[in-house]
Amino acid sequence: MRKSNAIVELAAEERRILEETVRSRTAPYRAVQRARLILLAAEGMANKAIAKEIGLSRAMVVQRRKRFVESRLAALEDAPRSGKKPRYTKDTERRILALLDTAPPEGYSSWTGTLVACHLGDVSPQHVWRVLRQRVIHLQRRRSWCVSTDPEFTQKAADIVGLYLNPPEDAIVISVDEKPAIQALERAQGWLRLPDGQALRGFSHEYKRHGTTTLFVALEVATGMVKVGHYSRRRRREFLDFMNGVVAQYPEKELHVILDNLNTHRPKHDRWLAKHPTVHFHYTPTHASWLNQVEIWFSILWRQALKGVSVTSSKNLRKAIDDFTAAYSQTAHPFEWTKRVVHPGTLKHMYSQL
Repeated sequence: MRKSNAIVELAAEERRILEETVRSRTAPYRAVQRARLILLAAEGMANKAIAKEIGLSRAMVVQRRKRFVESRLAALEDAPRSGKKPRYTKDTERRILALLDTAPPEGYSSWTGTLVACHLGDVSPQHVWRVLRQRVIHLQRRRSWCVSTDPEFTQKAADIVGLYLNPPEDAIVISVDEKPAIQALERAQGWLRLPDGQALRGFSHEYKRHGTTTLFVALEVATGMVKVGHYSRRRRREFLDFMNGVVAQYPEKELHVILDNLNTHRPKHDRWLAKHPTVHFHYTPTHASWLNQVEIWFSILWRQALKGVSVTSSKNLRKAIDDFTAAYSQTAHPFEWTKRVVHPGTLKHMYSQL
């Protein structure tokens, strides 16, 4: 004798949710199928007819009706299954992470996935890498940082940022720095014909050295225009010679020059500054060269002109730099200089009082 069917009676809210599930185009197919089953059962349709309507066996319809009566809308979801017991647990992950906090085995400078797996003994290297990927841990990646320890960091940084955002009236703000010992490298380069008929353009790892040059650059912050100077050495003498050329470009103008803390930039007794009362030097805090905007231009120069360049003499290298500077000047514009994080945090408060 068959057991009586579970009577399905729906509350208004349950009927609304089931009907929305049936109409949904994003709900899982199984959820839509089960929602239709419950709605048909609530209308009094026989189990055999429901099974034929939605494509299930009669036994499955009986089971779903019973489960709905017991757990209501939760019956739309799959019932929890025991399944195979997982090989690795949260404790395995904790063991992996704890091991990374210890020193690697003798003879190794850092852990690898294989070393971790061998040390633990009961964990595969694949699972170690799986945990590392989930935690976004890169064992071989090394990050560097440069934190300024200058006790006057706040005052110096605020001074320079103030020059960028609100320069003195009728004054010129200049960022100055040098890039020493740029190598003139002659690289073996050209076209390489591959066996499949394709051709690749590139250069060999072999090269010849043809001397070096030292580049001095002055960036006008308001316009983005640059002045360059080439020298064989980087001494106080070369720096002052370059600055004489910069000052000559702006006769009778007040100049505010942003510099780093290189010893050639700041002697104890500066007779040159005494002879040029309209020139004012502003020094970045120690280990804070990112405050000098000319560093941005050096990066552009490297990427667009020097990276991979092949020259046969330091003279040709200087010409390549001059050619790029001339081309860059055609579209030069001021940088929209930003910095997300500035340390120490008191800088923002300090600058707000300027």
